[in-house]
Amino acid sequence: MKTYKYPLGKQSNTIRIGNLLDDMWQVHKYFHEWQRQRYKDGLPYANYNAMDSHFKGLKQTTHPHWKPLPSQAVQQELMRIDKAYQRFLKKLGGRPKIKKQHKFKSITFPGEAGWSLKNNRITLTFRKWNPKTRKWQFDRVAYTFHKHRQWHGSISRITIKRDSCGRYWLCITTTYRDFRPLPTTGKSVGADFGMKDAYLTLSTGEKIQHPQPLKQSLEKLRKLNKDLSGRQKGSNRWGWCVRQLACLYRKISNQRKDFHWQLASELCKKFDTIVIETLNLEGMKRLWGRKVSDLAFYEFVEILKYKCQKHKRDFRQVDQWTATTKPCSTCGYHNKKLTLNDRQWTCPKCGTHHDRDINAAINILRAGIAVT
Repeated sequence: MKTYKYPLGKQSNTIRIGNLLDDMWQVHKYFHEWQRQRYKDGLPYANYNAMDSHFKGLKQTTHPHWKPLPSQAVQQELMRIDKAYQRFLKKLGGRPKIKKQHKFKSITFPGEAGWSLKNNRITLTFRKWNPKTRKWQFDRVAYTFHKHRQWHGSISRITIKRDSCGRYWLCITTTYRDFRPLPTTGKSVGADFGMKDAYLTLSTGEKIQHPQPLKQSLEKLRKLNKDLSGRQKGSNRWGWCVRQLACLYRKISNQRKDFHWQLASELCKKFDTIVIETLNLEGMKRLWGRKVSDLAFYEFVEILKYKCQKHKRDFRQVDQWTATTKPCSTCGYHNKKLTLNDRQWTCPKCGTHHDRDINAAINILRAGIAVT
């Protein structure tokens, strides 16, 4: 399946989506607490059908303010809770946690129920109380989104999301499988991850630098955090500072993702086989900390895997314990005296002068091609 994400424009009626998210969070919190209380009382686990029946009873008794909630969105949330507890009971995951209100950010509508879509406008079906007829009636509210590209395939569900900056997004999930193979080039490449000279060093000799967006925005982050520390928590100025910080972090994340996607596309266009090595990133974070997180090598690898699968490229990884840095790529001599400060070295056996990273990239390529 493929998901298309579109931003909703600034509209006055988006406050209804925000109120709907807050009400759905109350449902989320109530049923998590209800399941925990049942467990303490020694009662059996209540599955989705039991939760759905209990929810219908609550609307008629103690929680009549839940009647305006879209039934399809409530059902999807109850299914999500049931799936989480089923995994917990099968020991496939930890105990489900109750999300905080500001972290509950999405509601889902399945199929064609509760919404309609036409061009760049989506219409959501709400319920409101009519004081004249003294009955609940449907209230259809239309929202405009920026349709920057056309989706393909039949729509299986839609999701409305709210990010930390207060913007709303429409996510359309379709049954379309994105498969566009690129023409073959017959070339292979090994890539060595680095933190000093280059982000990626290819076996062809090319060195690719990382923009390091977090490093570029450190001064702005320090200033905003300093302003935030001087505000009273919960005040309007405090909320403004929190929003500005969220927007800056989103910009940093977008800059990093844009670089990763473009680099992955470029590698797939040039090479048929791409070989990289696996790294102990957690250990590297303990040594170099923020810079490793800023480079986000794991995120790039995941994007590269997706691109290679989409364009029918051969993606391989070499084990982290494979010797790639110290062996000479020409004669195989193992230079045991090589340190991290040695960026250039000459093989004492064959006399070949090596760039440390290019030599490692060549060894990664050979080790990856040797693996069948």
